[in-house]
Amino acid sequence: MPQFDRRNLVKAGFSLPLLGSAPRLLARATFTRDPFTLGVASGDPLPDGFVIWTRLAPEPQTPDGGMPPHDVAVRWEVAEDPGFQKIVRAGPAMAEAALAHSVHVEIDGLRPHRPYWYRFLVTGARSSPVGTARTAPAAGASLDRLRLAMLGCQDFETGFFTAYAHVAREPDLDAVFHYGDYIYEMAPRTEPSPRKHLGAETYTLDQYRRRYAQYKADPNLQAAHAAVAFIMSFDDHEIDDNWAGEFDKDGNRPDVFALRKAAAMQAWYEHVPVRRAQRPGAGVAYRRLDYGNLVRMHVLDTRSFRSDQLCEHPGIGRAELDACIPVDRPERTMMGAPQESWLNRGLANDARWNFIAQQVLFMPYDARKDGASTPVIGKDNWNGYPLSRQRLVDGIAHRGLTNVVIGSGDLHQHVVGSVPRKMEDVGGPAIATEFLATSISSGGTGGAHYAGESRALDNNPNVSLLNNQRGYQLFTVTPDRWLAEVKAMDQVDRPGGTIATIAKFVVDPKQPGPQPA
Repeated sequence: MPQFDRRNLVKAGFSLPLLGSAPRLLARATFTRDPFTLGVASGDPLPDGFVIWTRLAPEPQTPDGGMPPHDVAVRWEVAEDPGFQKIVRAGPAMAEAALAHSVHVEIDGLRPHRPYWYRFLVTGARSSPVGTARTAPAAGASLDRLRLAMLGCQDFETGFFTAYAHVAREPDLDAVFHYGDYIYEMAPRTEPSPRKHLGAETYTLDQYRRRYAQYKADPNLQAAHAAVAFIMSFDDHEIDDNWAGEFDKDGNRPDVFALRKAAAMQAWYEHVPVRRAQRPGAGVAYRRLDYGNLVRMHVLDTRSFRSDQLCEHPGIGRAELDACIPVDRPERTMMGAPQESWLNRGLANDARWNFIAQQVLFMPYDARKDGASTPVIGKDNWNGYPLSRQRLVDGIAHRGLTNVVIGSGDLHQHVVGSVPRKMEDVGGPAIATEFLATSISSGGTGGAHYAGESRALDNNPNVSLLNNQRGYQLFTVTPDRWLAEVKAMDQVDRPGGTIATIAKFVVDPKQPGPQPA
């Protein structure tokens, strides 16, 4: 990214209205084209409801999505059957022009732990695709089983989203945790790739909106969203690769980066099924969801409040970066003090399992290649913030918890392993279990390992599995065990890939650490 000052940002096309701040003009709209080109989605299930989402965009790659510059009335319906013979909740909503005519409706008044079907309607009796979502169990209810999928990292250019078609067919899913990298911000690659981004690298609100529209037009992604509720988080590529707090990776001033971040986060909110409490500028992205007395899910935000990465700076070479060993300081943080305190308090509960759902590798990991003698430590994951990680580990130990499972992503690989109680004793007793899910498409088809990783497990005695294929992970959780199925695609560089379970692991709530199933 070139260096910009405020004047140049305006010239570059930045226009950042505050969310919901535009004048509220309302008129009827008659559609000659399908306004539901980006599908529907649901998210964040509670015992009495969930969020439902759509965006009206008959021409999604135009600056306004083919919509008029005023708010448009929409009607929504929720039914107990897919044919909408028994509609149990219905009402009006507003597709706000200031929010790209997106719609977020927070449904309540439903019965716990059962499926519902929903749809949107606009003038002219046009109906959206039908989506389905399952409410969470009642607070404190005994729950025999929970089924979650975990996934993320979906670079449009490096592969097809076929894995989502398989997610849509997974039986009895309660929800999907999306760990982030829903879009990639980069310009089209010059080298051959299965698909191409439309437009240049994203900086302005309009550019981010068009990038989301390109991704959300994918039929497999739409099918997965229509099939199950998503619990959304974000990582770096929703804004800029490896950003941290108020810093980007290009050395721009924080006030300049803040403009880009504001545009990106507004577009994120406009295109994902989250609640008003996650609306940028009005709330926080971290939150907690309970599934009866079985699982408490802590969804973290490891980007917004993070200290800047040590070692990384504009122009640093790969070899210099790998050789750098971060020297941490107590004031540096991955989550920010308020979120650290919030998580620590939330770990005090009676749930059978605590699931820390977050974005990047947590366990200690040595990424050196075969034959190298010097360890290579990650700078953009928890390995680059060891004191912040230790505070969380100490909090788990202080409460005597043995039931903590950490869900992660970002590496574009499947990684399964243990978090040691003492980081200097990597192969020693575990304090928690970590499942890191590979990418949907980022990195391309891949194979068993990256080049130079055939002996990676020799340097990482806490790691049980390392795999470089695309896919997702599927969790079946019961009071007595956490079953993880590692799903891998045979290829993503062309449509039609098949999925297979390449490994299974189980965790005992009284004994952290994965065991082969």
